[in-house]
Amino acid sequence: MKPIKNLAQYYVDLLVKLGIVRFSIILALALVALAVVVQVGITLVLNGRVDDIDIVRSVFFGLLITPWAVYFLSVVVDQLEESRQRLAKMVSKLKEMRSRDQDLNHKLQQNIRKLNQEIEERQKAEEAREEAMKDLENEVFQRERTQLELAERTALLRSFIDASPDLIYYRNAEGVFSGCNKAMEELTGRKEQDLVGLTPWDVYSEEVAKQVVETDHKVMGDNQALTYEQWLEYPDGKKCFYELRKVPFYSKDGRHLGLVGFGRDITERKRHAESLEKASRDKTTFISTISHELRTPLNGIVGLSRMLLDGQLDGEQRKQLQTINVSAITLGHIFNDIIDMDKFDRRKLELFPEPLNFEDFVAELESISGLMAEQKGLRFDLERLTDLPEGVVVDATRLRQVIWNLVSNAMKFTKQGGVVMTISADIEDGRAYITIEIEDTGIGIPQKELDKIFAMYYQVKSGKDNLHAVGTGIGLAVSKQLIQMMDGDITVDSEEGFGSTFTVTINVPCADEMQLAPVEVKRQGSLRIFLLEDIELNITVARSLLESLGHSVEVAMTGEEALANFNPASFDLALLDIQLPDMTGFDVAQELRSRYSEVPPLVALTANVLKDKQEYLTNGMDDAISKPLSVKALTEVINKCHGDDTLQEPQPEEKEVETNINSEVFNRLLDLDMLESYVDIVGSAPVLDSITMFEQMMPDYIDILDSNMTAKDQPGIASEAHKIKGAAGSIGLKRIQSIAQKAQSPELPAWWENIEDWVEEIKNEYQNDIQILKSWLESRESK
Repeated sequence: MKPIKNLAQYYVDLLVKLGIVRFSIILALALVALAVVVQVGITLVLNGRVDDIDIVRSVFFGLLITPWAVYFLSVVVDQLEESRQRLAKMVSKLKEMRSRDQDLNHKLQQNIRKLNQEIEERQKAEEAREEAMKDLENEVFQRERTQLELAERTALLRSFIDASPDLIYYRNAEGVFSGCNKAMEELTGRKEQDLVGLTPWDVYSEEVAKQVVETDHKVMGDNQALTYEQWLEYPDGKKCFYELRKVPFYSKDGRHLGLVGFGRDITERKRHAESLEKASRDKTTFISTISHELRTPLNGIVGLSRMLLDGQLDGEQRKQLQTINVSAITLGHIFNDIIDMDKFDRRKLELFPEPLNFEDFVAELESISGLMAEQKGLRFDLERLTDLPEGVVVDATRLRQVIWNLVSNAMKFTKQGGVVMTISADIEDGRAYITIEIEDTGIGIPQKELDKIFAMYYQVKSGKDNLHAVGTGIGLAVSKQLIQMMDGDITVDSEEGFGSTFTVTINVPCADEMQLAPVEVKRQGSLRIFLLEDIELNITVARSLLESLGHSVEVAMTGEEALANFNPASFDLALLDIQLPDMTGFDVAQELRSRYSEVPPLVALTANVLKDKQEYLTNGMDDAISKPLSVKALTEVINKCHGDDTLQEPQPEEKEVETNINSEVFNRLLDLDMLESYVDIVGSAPVLDSITMFEQMMPDYIDILDSNMTAKDQPGIASEAHKIKGAAGSIGLKRIQSIAQKAQSPELPAWWENIEDWVEEIKNEYQNDIQILKSWLESRESK
């Protein structure tokens, strides 16, 4: 079909190109020629030959018919072509129209879509507007509701503030009141609207306002909260003790607006604290009074038995008198334990080292311990394992007290066998490392209790005879602390039923021969001595001793009698008892000094253990000695008061003793090896900086430690103690580091029983140890 279609298209194109006439002529001629050829061919086939007539005839008929037929056909074809062209043009126009229609439809669809989109957007906008209106209505509702709730909360908060019994007030940056609660209104006697606009100077008395304004300025200046205590007075004159806290406050942009103050009435707390303090003072006074009252007859027993032992006695009498003397001395050590128990509770145990003839000390231990053992039918042996130092600088009273506690316990709980004391010493670089072991064959201590016996008030009971293996639980606790203050320790090794061994180690300076030289009286002849004493037994002992030394004695038994009979020109020395029935020895001394321009040396007599003479010197005394009187103590006082120079200045050897004592204190409290190397490397300035940093850090450590103690938070306590241990160790505070080491170790036996004591010891002692560290640095710099 395609060739025919192409041929037809060629026919039409040729017709259009040549025109109808020319095309018709050419086509007619072609057809005539074709007809002649066909006629000739057919005739030739049919007849076998072709005549001229046949050819003429074919030409004639072809020329006659063909042009018309061709012309007609050409016209038809031409018309058809025109129709076709017109149709093509119409089709083209229809296509254009269709295309245009499609464009219009497309634009229409776009417009419809845009319209639909606009409608949809308008619907959404309308919905959004409606939603926004609803949200706005809800927001307005919520705002109104919030404002209502805020108003209710404000009213409720105001009710709470007004209902609070604590003071609450606000002052602006200029120090003017801006508001307060009902409690503040009651305190000031002014309504809030009357108080607003006033300053503290307008509200309080001048004295109170001054402190209020000063603390306000401190809060404003430092931008830190401040807590302090102050007495405040109500309009009716009632005074209350308040704990006041002031806190700065700011606007959102950080602008300082003023301060908020809070005040809590702690009057009852203060009264309770004062009651506790008074109870503590009363207890101390009671203990001191009882001690004095008991020591007075006891000192008489000790003094008289000592004097009688120096006389002519047969064997039985001497033995009985020695028993009396030992019993009295033992009872005296019990009194010391009672006093030390009170000091232990108040953290006031102290050492006062002095030169001691150690050989004489050991001989005294051997003598009296042997007598104690003999009274119980036990054996006592003392073994010197090494050569001992001739003299050491130590608090002999405290060391003797510790040894007697251990020896007494050993003999008390030993029914058969005996007690063995071994003593050894290692002397190096002027210091004596002394070890004393006390071994008994008594009931022993259970193994699980060994680490607990040094806890305060801890008692161990034996399964046999229900005996307390460590007595009251006081002596060992105090003894351990005393020995630790001597840079030593007490340990125990025991097996139940097979006895115990207590080992005491101390590290003390050696004393030289000059320090141990016997005291000689520098003045010959007798003195006229005035004795003020209210106990007959004490008078007898003192008179006998003084007269045996060749002195004359005049006695008064009350303060009034002393003031009436005393003539300063008639006496060379006055011995004044402190506790008298009508007044104190201090009162007598002060009255004598006010009456007379010159008085003989006034020496205090005290039944208490004499450690610090400063109190006696401050109250008008020239010196003080303990009862019972001893020849050595009296001789020292006579030499001091009536030697070559009245009240002679300390000699260089005494300063050396003081230096040795300081050295002992430094060794006991400080890690000198670490500090020496540290200072040699970096110098003193960085050490002082570290000390300052430690001082600044410790209050925070203590606050957190106290809060953990209150909450019984064992991990918290251990954690904070660990920090303190590290900080103390970094600046060489050996004692604080050692205590903190125990506090950070809950696995230690009886940790809960001891932790409060350790924490209190840290709090009470770290500042003192810091001062000693600074003194060490100063002494080192001055060398």
